[in-house]
Amino acid sequence: MSPRQAMTPPCLLAELAAPATKRERIAVLLTSTPFYRAASAGRRLNRAAPVLAAAAATRTSFVGGHARGQLGTAVRRATTTTKPKSTREMTKKRAAQKKSGDGGEAPTIAHAPDEVIPAGFDQTRTKLLTQTVMPREKKTDMENPCIVYWMMRDCRTVDNHALLFAQGLATKYQVPLRVVFTLPPPPSSAPGEGADGSPPKPEDMSLTLRHGDFLLDGLKVVAEELEAANVPLDVLQPACRTAVGTETIRYCINRNDALALVCDMSPLRQPRDWIETQTVPHLGQQVPVYQVDAHNIVPVWRASPKREVGARTLRPKINNVFAKYCTQFAEFAGNAHLAAEKVDAENQHDWEQYRRYLRLDESIEPVVGYVAGHEAAMERFREFCSTKLKNFDSMRNDPNQDVCSNLSPWINHGQVSFQRLALEVRALKKHTNGTAAYIEEGVVRRELSDNFVYYTPSSYDSLEGAADWARDSLQLHSTDKREYVYTWKVLETGMTHDDLWNAAQLQLVREGKMHGFLRMYWAKKVLEWTVSPAYALATAQYFNDRYALDGNDPNGFVGVGWSIMGIHDMGWKERDVFGKIRFMNYAGCRRKFKVDTFVARYRGAKENANKVAPAGEKVAGKKRKSV
Repeated sequence: MSPRQAMTPPCLLAELAAPATKRERIAVLLTSTPFYRAASAGRRLNRAAPVLAAAAATRTSFVGGHARGQLGTAVRRATTTTKPKSTREMTKKRAAQKKSGDGGEAPTIAHAPDEVIPAGFDQTRTKLLTQTVMPREKKTDMENPCIVYWMMRDCRTVDNHALLFAQGLATKYQVPLRVVFTLPPPPSSAPGEGADGSPPKPEDMSLTLRHGDFLLDGLKVVAEELEAANVPLDVLQPACRTAVGTETIRYCINRNDALALVCDMSPLRQPRDWIETQTVPHLGQQVPVYQVDAHNIVPVWRASPKREVGARTLRPKINNVFAKYCTQFAEFAGNAHLAAEKVDAENQHDWEQYRRYLRLDESIEPVVGYVAGHEAAMERFREFCSTKLKNFDSMRNDPNQDVCSNLSPWINHGQVSFQRLALEVRALKKHTNGTAAYIEEGVVRRELSDNFVYYTPSSYDSLEGAADWARDSLQLHSTDKREYVYTWKVLETGMTHDDLWNAAQLQLVREGKMHGFLRMYWAKKVLEWTVSPAYALATAQYFNDRYALDGNDPNGFVGVGWSIMGIHDMGWKERDVFGKIRFMNYAGCRRKFKVDTFVARYRGAKENANKVAPAGEKVAGKKRKSV
């Protein structure tokens, strides 16, 4: 018997012997480690036994190796003695839970009626937004009876549940399917800074050339694919942002005789306003509006009826229904149910006019290497699977290792479905740990972001969206003295005393992306070096949404929110400026990866740090060389 076995309680030896693979044995040992250290009596061992006995079931979860995180948490809870809380503390906790949606009865979701659900289509993917339930009756005096799909978030013809649902309706009622896309109207005037001098909200600004080109290039691909399927695509250019609903209603009622309107689902404030506030109340008395979540594998309203605390609470809910929803797609046939001469689908578009309409901000240029469209995304995905997946689990948090798929721009713009990626990567049946990690990030973490934004519609981008403990803690420390204070305009240029932060910012500005691990450090330093938490949040969101090609997406809002206001995190040891928000520092990054190697990739990062820090002072953990 080895020394480790001699120290291991008998019940854990049996548990270690039970798993069939080396990876499972390691998972059990890892999740048991906190227990060894905490246990001081047989009483605690017995209390943890039921948790460990449930490990076998946990290992069968689709997230594979990540089950050890759930089990470790359960063991710590079972073996940790907690002090009883005061009534006041418990009352505050219940209030916070109620405010965040943690608790209460599940809301009743109205779905599209059984009579209109295509064969093989899951009814729970749909949501009925109007009191009008059934499509209008097709009448002989209608000039252009049709089914309209309002394409918004999911800009693709392949693997699109909303488009497939609309196609099913068109086939059932023997009318043409039409697709309409609304270009986001530019603001009537340039927005100014916030009252505290913070940057303007990107949602109030024109698209950048970086984002506009990727959007229009992707839409060109959609137009070509729809024309091949004999489906017309119309592009609307509303006069202003408050006219989006009016234009959509005119399109459905005046230009066409829509029997029903189908739209996809975005939890963001602006598209929800266009659908729920501007369109549904006025169109819904005549035409039913069916919403389909074509972005998430598990529809956001089916995954959870409330805002979840974190991944640990959403993960089991997704696990329970993952197999039900992660299924193969039907094939898109377009208007194959009609004779070609009955549909005018030439799809002639003036793309230069669309670009002029958007009034793109040309100061932020496109990035090299990002070709829009579904096929381009799948080509990049296949390369990831063949060369990077095997190391994804162990190296994905090292910014110097090129092991990430970098597919988030295509996913966020709706040009590829993550459900397709999940199906393909699981079908490989190799690199188990890499596959599990990829599914965890692409399903649990991504759909957790949608959950947060969907159930926090008015405040997902402000401190009001934080949990009470985080908001109160940040407020308490908002006036703490900062060692460094920068304005957002200075930060934008990557001109700080920290060469690593500068490199991360320059990567974002120049390449339109930032490594996921660095994004956490980067955002936390914005909190540490700006005048207030609100200013920090606005600044980090501005940089992310203006420069990152995958910006203006729930994942971005939650990523910044996790770093600055503790979204989906817990309270940590209290410290100046951060309060109870998790802290990260330069030294910790040096322990994780070779910082100097990363910094050297971005010209100006080190030079800027040397310019900012006075002679003799430390430059983010290293003595500055005198100049």
